[in-house]
Amino acid sequence: MKVVLFCGGYGMRMRDGSSDTPKPMVPVGPRPLLWHVMRYYAHYGHKDFILCLGYGGHHIKQYFLDYQETSSNDFVLQGGEVRLLANDIADWTITFVDTGLESPIGERLRRVRALLEGEEMFLANYADVLTDAPIDAMIEQFAATPDAVAQLLAVPPQAAFHVVEVGEGNRISSITALKDMRLQENGGYLVLRQEIFDYLPENGDLVTDACTALAKEGRLVAYPYDGFWQPADTLKERVALEAMYQSGNTPWMPWRTDVPKRGPEPPVLSAAAN
Repeated sequence: MKVVLFCGGYGMRMRDGSSDTPKPMVPVGPRPLLWHVMRYYAHYGHKDFILCLGYGGHHIKQYFLDYQETSSNDFVLQGGEVRLLANDIADWTITFVDTGLESPIGERLRRVRALLEGEEMFLANYADVLTDAPIDAMIEQFAATPDAVAQLLAVPPQAAFHVVEVGEGNRISSITALKDMRLQENGGYLVLRQEIFDYLPENGDLVTDACTALAKEGRLVAYPYDGFWQPADTLKERVALEAMYQSGNTPWMPWRTDVPKRGPEPPVLSAAAN
């Protein structure tokens, strides 16, 4: 199944003002976020990728043109020759498409429509969120719902903010942590059918335009998931992911065999950090 990855946004919350590196190329361990997302899909057998490029797209192109398998794989060096003991991307197909500097997500998807012809269903992702959600089970659920056009991973809110209920005289009657409320947010992992293009206006947004319209028609479904899910929208979140990687606690890497698997320990973020 083809995987469309939206990796053309500015990522302003991640930028330090001195680099034009796009957010999906921010490293976690020796590899960028984008690689971690792609390796996750490849683990489940989905190795045909369409990269929707925009801001900083040349960094992404060059990274794969200069790809070094030895950065994340064991190898033997003998007589000046390298013999890999494993490889990452040798059987991947990656299509690089410039989808515009300012294009919203929906328009980026529209611009790669021709590359998805013949695909009854396909996968899509924002390329900057890591999870250990079982994508095969997610696809199976969507396939069993033939009238649905789109499915998204629904996860609990991650922010550490508190919601207050204000009553008469502006007196607060209750305080509830956002994460404890019966709310879920879009987790950024989507399964789509071809009909999604019927709901995408020119220069439209995938969620605001298409998914909102589908929800009103009852044709948008969720895959609720309470396991590990971690965005990398801020520097603090990226640092937390790096700390998890260095400690060997990498639930988003089911292919990793060099460290024992531990349960997810998503970082607790203070409201001030957001």
